[in-house]
Amino acid sequence: MKPELRHLRYLLAVAEHANFTRAAEELRIAQPTLSQQVKQLERALGVQLLDRTGRTVRLTDAGAAYVHYARRALRDLAAGERAVVDVQDLSRGHLRLAVTPTFTAYLIGPLVAGFYDRHPGITLDVREMTQDRLEADLLDDRLDLGFAFSATHLPGIESTPMFTETLSLVVGPHHPRAGQTGPLPVAELRERHLALLSGDFATRRHIDEHFAVHHVQPRIAVEANSINALTEIVTRTPLATVLPDAITRDHAHLTPVPLTPPLPSRTVTLLRRESTYQSAATHAFVQQATQWVHTHGFTLD
Repeated sequence: MKPELRHLRYLLAVAEHANFTRAAEELRIAQPTLSQQVKQLERALGVQLLDRTGRTVRLTDAGAAYVHYARRALRDLAAGERAVVDVQDLSRGHLRLAVTPTFTAYLIGPLVAGFYDRHPGITLDVREMTQDRLEADLLDDRLDLGFAFSATHLPGIESTPMFTETLSLVVGPHHPRAGQTGPLPVAELRERHLALLSGDFATRRHIDEHFAVHHVQPRIAVEANSINALTEIVTRTPLATVLPDAITRDHAHLTPVPLTPPLPSRTVTLLRRESTYQSAATHAFVQQATQWVHTHGFTLD
């Protein structure tokens, strides 16, 4: 007997849950049936894939090696199914897109709006997540594209630089520097009260590293895990914040104040999985995103 696709799916479910009962519930089959099917796979391969002697079920060395290729086979099969239904004229289709959090405030809105205007038949699945999870989901074929920052990416991730993001101190109309665009020495922030993004954001860690290098420890009066909340707070109080310059372009009441030395810029990249099928919808989105970046004055240093 040759292994069949159901055998691969059953084995992966047991490996993920480390338990036959929970795997059977997820698969909606009887537990004895699941156990029998996995044993059929082991007999077909002539090796033991699962160690059933402990309180939890775990993969044997042979099982771990086989699961690696089973996951790859199912990913490739899913990509093939998408290739079959892909419509080159973009009258229908599906695109799975993810961004790291700060991009929801200025990038994803106009890109999705422009794409929907051109291709209303394409269904978009847009998610916000951390960069680590984004890259893992790309590798597991749960995403087609992702926007994140240039870094040491996971093996198998292809990165295309898009533009350079710069950050500045941002003040509202009630701040003493409202309307002033001259640079501010970063050392002067030692005694200032700030409202900053929470530590959940990579941007906050980027800011903290810059302050630490220059021995600056401002008073953090407010932390927020929402950029919209942060811009509202800065607009209505004398607190300042630090945000990407692109965010302040759409807020007439906010003024970016460059710091000296400036915060290090970051390269925004478009990520995808290497050596995978790229649908017509994926190609169209990449083309539109590249065009939008150039026409709206974003540059790559």
